[in-house]
Amino acid sequence: MNRLELYKLLRKNTNLSYKRSPAFEQNKWAKALIYFGGVMFGIYLIMYGAIIGASADGEAGMMLAFAPIWLAIDFLLRFIVQTTPGMMVKPYILQPISRYTAIECFLISSQVSGYNFLWLAMFIPYSIIILIAGAGFWAVLLELIACELLIVLNSQVYLFWRTLVNRSVLWIIPAIVMYALPFTPLFIKMSEKTFSWMMDTYKMVGTGWYFVPIVILLLVAMFFINRWFQFKYVYEEISKKKERELKHVSEFSFLNRFGLVGEYMKIEAKSNMRNKTMRTRCIMSLALIVVFSALIAYTNIYDNELALNFWCLYCFAIYGMTALIKIMGQEGNYIDLLMMHRENIVALLTAKFWFYSAVLVIPFIIMLPAVFTGKFSLLMLFAYMLLMAGFLHFVIFQLAVYNKQTLPLQQKVTAKGNFENGMQIVIELTALIGPIMLTGIGYLIIGLTYTYIIMCIIGLAFIATNQLWIKNIYKRMMIRRYENIEGFHSTRE
Repeated sequence: MNRLELYKLLRKNTNLSYKRSPAFEQNKWAKALIYFGGVMFGIYLIMYGAIIGASADGEAGMMLAFAPIWLAIDFLLRFIVQTTPGMMVKPYILQPISRYTAIECFLISSQVSGYNFLWLAMFIPYSIIILIAGAGFWAVLLELIACELLIVLNSQVYLFWRTLVNRSVLWIIPAIVMYALPFTPLFIKMSEKTFSWMMDTYKMVGTGWYFVPIVILLLVAMFFINRWFQFKYVYEEISKKKERELKHVSEFSFLNRFGLVGEYMKIEAKSNMRNKTMRTRCIMSLALIVVFSALIAYTNIYDNELALNFWCLYCFAIYGMTALIKIMGQEGNYIDLLMMHRENIVALLTAKFWFYSAVLVIPFIIMLPAVFTGKFSLLMLFAYMLLMAGFLHFVIFQLAVYNKQTLPLQQKVTAKGNFENGMQIVIELTALIGPIMLTGIGYLIIGLTYTYIIMCIIGLAFIATNQLWIKNIYKRMMIRRYENIEGFHSTRE
């Protein structure tokens, strides 16, 4: 069997594995949402391609001048749309084929993925516009090829950093530094003249005869680096290398007074500190809160009321959304024990509610500098904190009824994907859009001050009645308990 035949076979096996998955029906909903998002993203790319083309004045190179911006955006988007080859390679490690062959096939698959070619929706309209405006055909073609090669190279760079981030979230720091380096002139001196010089420099480099050969050499180099990198970490993972022993045990004895709820709060706190999956989400969420709070407090980027309200809401919502979007997923590893007594599930959900409500104090403190600089008001912070603690948690906790995908406690290179069904998507969209709509409608009708007061009242109402809606969630979970338990069992590692 040659490489091409093996590549086709692996692609066929991957498609069959999705269809045979217990979550296939849920996966259909996720695919529909992804396709819709892809269409909308393509429309935006066409629009921006036309805008950049119109501003190029019939001269090639403008798209490459903007390359640092769209490459950074592409890198962030790949956390949503692209998996590492290691996630799919595990079943083939012990097969009678070359140890690198499967990884090579999946690396090639990532290079020719539909997402990479979706960026042509921006590059082609831009190329057509500057070609009509008088740019030379070969110059336009060379720029089009260079742009697409940069996207493919970015996919390999992403795989490199994503593999490292899966092992330690701190690797995200050098990745951010790498993508920030092209903007160094602006960090030194923020001015229109500096920006123009920077754009002219990247335009000159991008249109040089040597640029495409250099990108191809980098692409080949990254391919072989990832080839070795992916195999190394997948092999380490499946060989079950011993992890470091725990040297310190936190007691959290002050939570003993809350009885069973306190014990579950201890588990939640320790899980966020020890388990890689939850710890990674926690660190990344807090890092984003710090970054956006600093931008708001010390720069003029977000000075209008709409942007300030959006980012204030986002800073309060991000951690709860990322941590609770798969609520009960970690508990799927030991769901049978939880289902033995009614008090277990009710106490667990209550503990999660109070734990993630208490965590909102952290973004509140982080965003205080924005209050001191006059960007936020204390009433605004209290309004969003209470609305997130009450309304957002009420909405997102409804996912506990429908989630039935077990999540590994330790994040791994070979982890399985997680899929959605229709009701989950509706709940998630409600959680995302609901607070924004409430703020927008209030702003238009009664003004922001009275809107903040109403938000405080709504948040406090949901907080005060948390036991009522948590018990309602429990009753609905019990109706679906056998279906959910079967789902948790079938998706365990």
